[in-house]
Amino acid sequence: MIGTGIKRGTAELAVLSVLEGGAMHGYEMARRIEQQTKGALRFTLAALYPMLYRMEQHRWIRGTWETSSNGRRKRCYRLTPAGRKKLSPLRREWAELFRALRRLTKVAHA
Repeated sequence: MIGTGIKRGTAELAVLSVLEGGAMHGYEMARRIEQQTKGALRFTLAALYPMLYRMEQHRWIRGTWETSSNGRRKRCYRLTPAGRKKLSPLRREWAELFRALRRLTKVAHA
């Protein structure tokens, strides 16, 4: 499991990537990230929501209030065109970092 000191960029990449598949609320997002990384990345809701707020301020995502069939209101987040534009260079930067770490550590799968 990755330590709690992971870079903010890791979290941003994870959120933008998971939202690329469609809109979802915070709890679902956290659960999906944990499932898809087999538990390597975990976000508490207390850490996730301030980050989502910051990402909304950057206009990478947009949150809207929606009412579910049971009457509960949830904030649902969607990737914006600016978020899609941000995702591509983030992926390149992380791929470059992983290649560099593999060269440095001589690890086949970093």
